[in-house]
Amino acid sequence: MKLKIIQIISLSLPLFLPVCGSGAELGTRQRTITPVALPTNTPAILASNIPNYAVYGYSSWQWGPGEDEGRQFLTPAESTGATHAGRLLNFFAITDIHVTDKESPSQSLITSYESETGEHGNSSCYSPVILYTTHVLDAAVRTANALHRLTPFDFAISLGDDCNSAQHNELRWFIDVMDGKRITPSSGAHLGATNIDYQMPYQAAGLDPSIPWYQVLGNHDHFWGGAWPVTDYLRQSYTNNVVLLMGDLLADGVDSRIEYMGVIDGSTPYGNVIGVGPVTNFIVGGVTNAPMVVPDPDRYSLTRSNWTREFFSTTSKPVGHGFNLGNITNDFACYSFEPKTNMPIKVIVLDDTMTDEAFYIRGQGGLDTNHFAWLTNELQLGQDAGRLMIIAAHIPIELVAYGASTNSAITEPQLLAALHAYPNLMLWIAGHVHMNRVIPQPSSDPAHPENGFWEVWTPSLRDFPREFRTFEIFRNTDNTVSILTTDIDPEVIPGSPADISRGYVVAASRIFGNPSTSLADTNSYVLNAELVKTLSPAMQTVIAGYGEPLGHHVAIDGNETGAVINFLGELQSADNILGPWNDVTNASPYTAPASSGAKFYRAAE
Repeated sequence: MKLKIIQIISLSLPLFLPVCGSGAELGTRQRTITPVALPTNTPAILASNIPNYAVYGYSSWQWGPGEDEGRQFLTPAESTGATHAGRLLNFFAITDIHVTDKESPSQSLITSYESETGEHGNSSCYSPVILYTTHVLDAAVRTANALHRLTPFDFAISLGDDCNSAQHNELRWFIDVMDGKRITPSSGAHLGATNIDYQMPYQAAGLDPSIPWYQVLGNHDHFWGGAWPVTDYLRQSYTNNVVLLMGDLLADGVDSRIEYMGVIDGSTPYGNVIGVGPVTNFIVGGVTNAPMVVPDPDRYSLTRSNWTREFFSTTSKPVGHGFNLGNITNDFACYSFEPKTNMPIKVIVLDDTMTDEAFYIRGQGGLDTNHFAWLTNELQLGQDAGRLMIIAAHIPIELVAYGASTNSAITEPQLLAALHAYPNLMLWIAGHVHMNRVIPQPSSDPAHPENGFWEVWTPSLRDFPREFRTFEIFRNTDNTVSILTTDIDPEVIPGSPADISRGYVVAASRIFGNPSTSLADTNSYVLNAELVKTLSPAMQTVIAGYGEPLGHHVAIDGNETGAVINFLGELQSADNILGPWNDVTNASPYTAPASSGAKFYRAAE
């Protein structure tokens, strides 16, 4: 255990430092968000009946205990008592933000806005959280910046579905929040921009400029609603002034013209759904009075290429956020990078979002032969160069070629067999499913446990549990590696749009039964763990001696009354460094009053 001791000579000195947040409470190892149990006789409500969320307790939540699944191994034989010897890499992943243009005419709100508790509607089509998607992203960025002060990140990565429906202004909002620009989270007529909280412009914090961030393609980033290639009719609907007229994709197909799909009225406090229902409801005197919106040319639809191109219009680093001009020219959203020049680690960014676009709506992910050949070549190059490797993709392994509908050239068993041929592969990280999961992918050969790797799913910033995920990779004393992964709740200011949205996301999880069907469920659905990976003898030799010192920083901030100490892990203090150290609980911030004089602090991993 490495201790870092900080002496505060004068509590007035650090007052120029910005307040960085609530320290240890930023991590779900310290505390978690848990729904408050509701009685079994709680009335069912509609997803769009937002005022009743508070009336019946649907949006009620409380702080629960921290979660930690502890140290895990790919096989029991790999279990050792080794301890951390050095930190190799520290990064965070966000995914499935689904930044949504609520006023776009090209949505499918009708599919779910009248879903009632227990009906298991499709929350990806409508959920009240769509009102605040940019605000939640901004809160997550602010939280990541606070964590960066305590344990600096080497990079960040978005695992895809930045957009909700492959729309240009949705992607611009995402990039502009990351860049720290002023955000106008409305479109068209910009209704409610002066008095409705989710519509009012605001200044985004922007990711700390010292953190490079990278991007993965998601299915919602280039498919309409994440589920359908953009046809000519759908393409026109994005910038049209008429609310989309279509129908149930599964029952009626993409060419149906049965019902208007709805739009959000941004002038209403709860985002009322309007312009929705069967086309017959809009016929008066034999004339169809189609529901209209103010068109906006910035709503145009994105292809893979022009989605990729947008990442070159940025003020944060690196320009392109991993993509190069060849990705645009070749319509190919795959690349690799090495996050630290002095560390033998390689990240492989893979597009596995149905490369064959002639697919059935219920299909998931897929790889064609070109993408698969690129992946195996990148793995071989990393193996030959003595690099530990991480694959970052949007779709999890088990959903590649899911069912017979995807037309993927590569099946899940074929993909796993190929991955197990590269012992330097540590980790496959993915999003898409909006939930936490850790999946061991052990070697099929007991004599070579190094052929195993871990798969980790990161939850969505849209749905409960609404979190992002940090990854700390350590070299251990026996030259295995540990991947310490932690869910992070975005820190919110009480009463802020992101705070209001937290109640909405809890309510939506109960109504749509995702992840639970019980109103009495109080689980946090957090999953934190330390994942140990055995390395080949050759790779153990390569990384021996690598790793930065352990421990975390202590951030000292000022306010009107004194100093606020922010930390990760355990904080201890003493009035006299020669006297006994007293534990300070993991609740944070720890405040030292201005009258206290000099104090000494130390933080332990």
